[in-house]
Amino acid sequence: MTFITRFAPSPTGQLHLGHAYSALLAYDMAQKAGGRFLLRIEDTDTARCNPVFEAQVYDDLAWLGISWETPVLRQSENTDAYEQALEKLGEMGLLYPCSCTRGDIRRAASAPQEGAPMHGPDGLIYPGTCRHREWSDRSDKDAVRLHMARAVDHFERLPQYTETGVHPVLRLTPAHLTEEVGDIVLARRDTKTAAYHLSVVVDDAAQGITHVIRGEDLATATPIHVLLQALLGLPTPIYHHHRLIRDDAGKRLAKRDDARAIALYRAEGCTPQDIRNMVGL
Repeated sequence: MTFITRFAPSPTGQLHLGHAYSALLAYDMAQKAGGRFLLRIEDTDTARCNPVFEAQVYDDLAWLGISWETPVLRQSENTDAYEQALEKLGEMGLLYPCSCTRGDIRRAASAPQEGAPMHGPDGLIYPGTCRHREWSDRSDKDAVRLHMARAVDHFERLPQYTETGVHPVLRLTPAHLTEEVGDIVLARRDTKTAAYHLSVVVDDAAQGITHVIRGEDLATATPIHVLLQALLGLPTPIYHHHRLIRDDAGKRLAKRDDARAIALYRAEGCTPQDIRNMVGL
């Protein structure tokens, strides 16, 4: 099996040291295995994505010494594939439309009869307000949610996955998925585009990804992705969740941390090897 991995940034800000570490690690692992390194641009957030930032992604990666195959997969050009996946899950009876706003969810989750609000990989676990609705009732104003209990019941035995990084494997169990993950959003109501969990699963399959290399902050999302892969009949890659690059206070770097932007280090005269040294490579 050829080792195939990817780096999948969103062009909503400048790449920082955390991105550099993730991209370099994935590239190095692909090189060592004699495999392939692919690039994907996750640009479905049309309100925040910027062509300037996308161009800078290419410049920063090339400066770091990373090369990738073309054409680059851009999520904004792959919407038909996401809709097809939604239709398949809908026909299986596993989806329902949801008109709830974030405020609605907060109020329902904090109601006295609900007890203390619980948080999952996507924030507050959805209380199921719209779970009674039928997939055929979907409108353009609705988000789309996965009926997790039905999805779990689809299997006699839930699928599992292999982890090679710093995070332990999170076993897929009915209790974890229904109580600690809940009915996740697969398509957003605000932009009418596929949400991260669906698009990443469809894209990884489209690009033939065999090894997903990403930060440990995304490890809790992996059971969701493995479940969706099994439901859609897609292969499950091997997962490698790496350590995060943090600031002096121990906080994970974010795109607003412009002081640690790769472009700034470049402007100050740093070399690609300097960046490797900074991130421990």
